[in-house]
Amino acid sequence: MGDMTNSDFYSKNQRNEANHAGEFGCTLEELRSLMELRGTEAVVKIKETYGDTEGLCRHLKTSPIEGLPGTAADLDKRKLIFGKNFIPPKKPKTFIQLVWEALQDVTLIILEIAAIISLGLSFYHPPGEGNEACATASGGAEDEGEAEAGWIEGAAILLSVICVVLVTAFNDWSKEKQFRGLQSRIEQEQKFTVVRDAQVIQIPVAELVVGDIAQIKYGDLLPADGVLIQGNDLKIDESSLTGESDQVRKSVEKDPMLLSGTHVMEGSGRMVVTAVGVNSQTGIIFTLLGAGEEEEKKDKKGKMQDGNMENNQNKAKQQDGAAAMEMQPLKSAEGGEGDDKDKRKANMHKKEKSVLQGKLTKLAVQIGKAGLVMSAITVIILVLYFTIENFVISKKPWLPECTPIYVQYFVKFFIIGVTVLVVAVPEGLPLAVTISLAYSVKKMMKDNNLVRHLDACETMGNATAICSDKTGTLTTNRMTVVQAYIGDVHYKEIPDPDSIGAKTLDLLVHALAINSAYTTNVLPPEKEGGLPRQVGNKTECGLLGFVLDLKQNYQTVREQMPEEKLYKVYTFNSVRKSMSTVTKMPDDSFRMYSKGASEIVLKKCSKILNATGESRVFRPRDRDEMVKKVIEPMACDGLRTICVAYRDFPSSPEPDWENENDILSDLTCICVVGIEDPVRPEVPEAIRKCQRAGITVRMVTGDNINTARAIAIKCGIIHPGEDFLCIEGKEFNRRIRNEKGEIEQERIDKIWPKLRVLARSSPTDKHTLVKGIIDSTQVEQRQVVAVTGDGTNDGPALKKADVGFAMGIAGTDVAKEASDIILTDDNFSSIVKAVMWGRNVYDSISKFLQFQLTVNVVAVIVAFTGACITQDSPLKAVQMLWVNLIMDTFASLALATEPPTESLLLRKPYGRNKPLISRTMMKNILGHAVYQLTLIFTLLFVGEKMFEIDSGRNAPLHSPPSEHYTIIFNTFVMMQLFNEINARKIHGERNVFDGIFRNPIFCTIVLGTFAVQIVIVQFGGKPFSCSPLELDQWMWCVFIGLGELVWGQIIATIPTSRLKFLKEAGGLTLKEEVHEEEMNEDVEEIDHAERELRRGQILWFRGLNRIQTQIEVVNTFKSGTSFQGALRRQSSVTSQNQDVTNISSPSHVSLSNALSSPTSTPAAAAGHPRREGIP
Repeated sequence: MGDMTNSDFYSKNQRNEANHAGEFGCTLEELRSLMELRGTEAVVKIKETYGDTEGLCRHLKTSPIEGLPGTAADLDKRKLIFGKNFIPPKKPKTFIQLVWEALQDVTLIILEIAAIISLGLSFYHPPGEGNEACATASGGAEDEGEAEAGWIEGAAILLSVICVVLVTAFNDWSKEKQFRGLQSRIEQEQKFTVVRDAQVIQIPVAELVVGDIAQIKYGDLLPADGVLIQGNDLKIDESSLTGESDQVRKSVEKDPMLLSGTHVMEGSGRMVVTAVGVNSQTGIIFTLLGAGEEEEKKDKKGKMQDGNMENNQNKAKQQDGAAAMEMQPLKSAEGGEGDDKDKRKANMHKKEKSVLQGKLTKLAVQIGKAGLVMSAITVIILVLYFTIENFVISKKPWLPECTPIYVQYFVKFFIIGVTVLVVAVPEGLPLAVTISLAYSVKKMMKDNNLVRHLDACETMGNATAICSDKTGTLTTNRMTVVQAYIGDVHYKEIPDPDSIGAKTLDLLVHALAINSAYTTNVLPPEKEGGLPRQVGNKTECGLLGFVLDLKQNYQTVREQMPEEKLYKVYTFNSVRKSMSTVTKMPDDSFRMYSKGASEIVLKKCSKILNATGESRVFRPRDRDEMVKKVIEPMACDGLRTICVAYRDFPSSPEPDWENENDILSDLTCICVVGIEDPVRPEVPEAIRKCQRAGITVRMVTGDNINTARAIAIKCGIIHPGEDFLCIEGKEFNRRIRNEKGEIEQERIDKIWPKLRVLARSSPTDKHTLVKGIIDSTQVEQRQVVAVTGDGTNDGPALKKADVGFAMGIAGTDVAKEASDIILTDDNFSSIVKAVMWGRNVYDSISKFLQFQLTVNVVAVIVAFTGACITQDSPLKAVQMLWVNLIMDTFASLALATEPPTESLLLRKPYGRNKPLISRTMMKNILGHAVYQLTLIFTLLFVGEKMFEIDSGRNAPLHSPPSEHYTIIFNTFVMMQLFNEINARKIHGERNVFDGIFRNPIFCTIVLGTFAVQIVIVQFGGKPFSCSPLELDQWMWCVFIGLGELVWGQIIATIPTSRLKFLKEAGGLTLKEEVHEEEMNEDVEEIDHAERELRRGQILWFRGLNRIQTQIEVVNTFKSGTSFQGALRRQSSVTSQNQDVTNISSPSHVSLSNALSSPTSTPAAAAGHPRREGIP
């Protein structure tokens, strides 16, 4: 597979190799071919070529213990010969490409064509020009000079189209820039632990070089290829490379090959890095994909699909280094089309439309249809009116020399029709959504929320339930031992070391120092008088801190027993709930130290050390007494209880280490400690806000039930005297499963509404609970669930949830991959901020809708009735474009950037089926439309008398602009401007100016629009069909505009409850909520449906597709800044594009199939293909 990679890399690297061949004992080529081997083949090859892994390290001039010397010269040389750990990103789209994409808009194309025809006709003077016999629409003066200026309207339309295109392209461009910024920020944050010059340090992933000794542990995403030097119980999920969801055991003897882009699911170890960047397995596949794309470009046919494909991929390729990438293998021969569909189904879960998108799409289609009908009727009426009046009533013959003049009329009618359509379709909406989301994402960074998928931001506003971890989220994750039970005494604070028997103390220090990850350390504080720094696993830090508090030193013990000498390690996982380490004693016998959850380890103890350090029998009834007297009181103080024990084994016969149950039994208990993890000070307040906002907070933890309950009370999740449930995982499982052991939704429905604390829960329980709440139909609103997680095992639950929050500090890479938002400060109160921003996005879009729809309703009705009654729309095409496109774009900016306020947290969540346009909004839209229409029609029909000016009605083709129509246009714009201020409030508040100065963008835009309007009216002249107005006329226009604010107050007085007849719009019925999964079984079907819709609402779909593409951009993020998302949607993206252009280049299709085949998400390891029963 590696042979195909692009040759230029090779040639360059070979030149370098020639120069430096003598310096390292192996070449880039050799290492690359080595990394393509797996399992025993690899072991044999290492033996043959290098002798063993240490030989390999010698060849690479590195020490397995001390690592690289870390001098700049050495590192640079390695980067030169073996490459950097960086995969070059795809180039971003150029501004020109974005302009070209914006031009694909169908409505714009129709307008361009109409404008060009109109231009062509205006230059063509037919012979029948002066012919009296030619029919004209009802008379009116036609100026000679004016006839010359007939081209202006066409030119003006083209110009405004160019404006719109540039604005759209600029928005896309700035958005892309933002995401690249966000992306690079995520990359810089990814660090990896290496040993250099015998010091353990963390370096950015891009700094890794070949020959580095990297420490790998549970939850890491490997950033480069390497060979294992030493490992404990290491299991790797290689599904991202191979598509196999089974975890692969790695060991120095059997399979030492570690590949970039794979996840460490269990255990720990050290590896020597052998390939980085484009030479690692991830990089090779990337370069292959890049090469595949180049060929495609040569195929001119594939142009269109390519665009989108690149679009998706370049987002994925932004990765710095192979880190944080998920790989797709190219389709293997045996992976037939058959599994293609199952796999695609497995991955569909995240492709569900976000709530808002679903509602908007539906609303868009409805509006689009209405607009299409209106515009068609307008054109038909105009044409009929003209023909009947001229050829039927006046009985004029159709003269051949008059044809061009008639055509000119018909083109004018057609342009009016298109204008109605343009106005009817709210294309500002997709823009508003994008701006609002992009703005929120940017601001949320300041609130410690790193949003990885745009739509998560808006979903969060609808959240009805949060399932939170306890450790690190609700608590500070600074563990300290505060109580201990040693030698039959329960110490309420740290005991004096002299009061503990020397033998017990020695055993305790050894047990804690050796039986913990050697990467865990307690370092001296950075500042004088600060707290000691905790590095690594926080529970172990607490225990090592206990050793230091006992005036002992754990580092000396570790130096006597370095990690390489440990005989066997049973690492901690969520099933064992304990960790054990076996060491070989000087007399060849074995000693195993164990530590873990007290109730689990104590069950395995048959002896306990007494005060003198001798062991005595520990019977079940002693254990029950200990639980009552020691463990429960500790737990009720909110402490985690950990039991430390040991066991000696004879040297012969050697025990069967694989038989875990026998090994982990008959232990001797050394002590039980209570570890305190204090609640974060800001959490109780944050939880109170959530509860007030109608969000239920549930705590799901692996801790003991008493500890969990105590902390839940401190946080305010439960209040004494309420009716709630606190249960353990076992009990939860017993209640939700039927006799056959299957989970039943009805049973879950009995439990979850009251459940507040789920203790001693496994990751599967968490996933079951989240799924149960989401699938529940008990409440009328479908629940929207947010979940927090930090461990590798939280992946499935984070993926299943509507919004997954991963911890930025304590979280493992696997959890971050599966999440939607990363909490950079691991703090629960940041979640409340996310809720606030999410609700704000929803409200911003509603504000914009309220404004936009008023403009649309009024403009369409005015254009339609005007055309039918006076044969000419009072608002000209160019004016409509100005109002619709430019003003909407700016208005969307103004209304979408309103900052959130605390008052957003005072209402209940909207829920999934709540319509976008509430009754209050409908009342506002219709109320303002009535006001505007009344005034515009008054001005249209009696305006000339009021202002004592010439009537502008029934003007012939090419007549000069009239003051009359200019006043109408100006009044219309003024009313929109003041209505924009009304639109700032959507819940019927009275004070629309509240907080207006907190939003400078809004003020700027309103004033800016006003200034431009003055310029258009006074100096717009012929292109805008405006004639300059006098000051008093201006005063009247502004005065009528101000009337909007007064009228707004009148509307607010009408109680909405009285207006039962008002319909809400843009909701999702439950039927449409059926998971997309069923629909997506075959992505193509959707596309045919879309093609049907593409007649009129093309614009809309463009807009929405654009949002989708944007949300896709973020989908880069979606599968964890990884490649997956980009590919996953590929198949559907390409098929949509083929619909648009009706072309397909076979080479492309095959590539896209190849890519879509073994899509396997990081959580595939957790059994994704079998979605339901995660093992």
